[in-house]
Amino acid sequence: MTGADAPTDDAFLGGRLRLLQPARGYRAGVDAVLLAASAPVAAGDDVIDAGSGVGTVGLCVAWRCPGVSVTLIERESVLAGLARQNVARNDLAGRVRVVAADLGDPSVLAADGCDHLLANPPYQIVGRGRRPPDAIKAAAHEMPAEALETWARFFARVVRPGGTVTIIHRADALSDLFAVLDGRFGAVLVKPVHPRPEQPAIRVLVRAIKGSRAPLTIAPPLALHAADGSFTPQLDAVLRDGVAVDLGA
Repeated sequence: MTGADAPTDDAFLGGRLRLLQPARGYRAGVDAVLLAASAPVAAGDDVIDAGSGVGTVGLCVAWRCPGVSVTLIERESVLAGLARQNVARNDLAGRVRVVAADLGDPSVLAADGCDHLLANPPYQIVGRGRRPPDAIKAAAHEMPAEALETWARFFARVVRPGGTVTIIHRADALSDLFAVLDGRFGAVLVKPVHPRPEQPAIRVLVRAIKGSRAPLTIAPPLALHAADGSFTPQLDAVLRDGVAVDLGA
């Protein structure tokens, strides 16, 4: 890619990660770093970043937890190619691999599995709202109404018993998430994410455990911004230093 189509070289975690991203189209930001910070991972764990794009979530997890192994799964070949470059340029090839595949393909990771899966599914439903002109951006931002069920089937197939799935999504999609997780995952924990403490939640972080029958928990909320519009100290530490977010605290 050259000129206006050349990828940008962007800093994450205070410059600790350098990631190539498309100059136009979908670009990772706060949601991806926040999701990565919410991963309940420990040394020796296997982690999947489903629908990884250029690998932002999985690479943030790999940086934060040196003992984990991460698989990035991305169906768009351009993004998967950038993800491979990002793995190499951040010296993480020994612990991070890229799989170019569609989550709906039943052969994807058929012989593998993971302890923790992280997902940032497209937030919009096809036909509801204006479609982005860029094809890759459109694929990252919207999906058919039934596609969340496809994602959930993938979660249930690859997460090991007792393992977790952690998702970031729109707050008003919470009932849809409950519907596709039901019967597959339990011990659902929901952490609302608010722009400011006094404003309604715009995102939810949702974690669930495969095979659990434990009840739903609503965790204390997380605010992104202080009254003056700056990031809160907690979020600033997440974005700059990769500090973990405890969903239950």
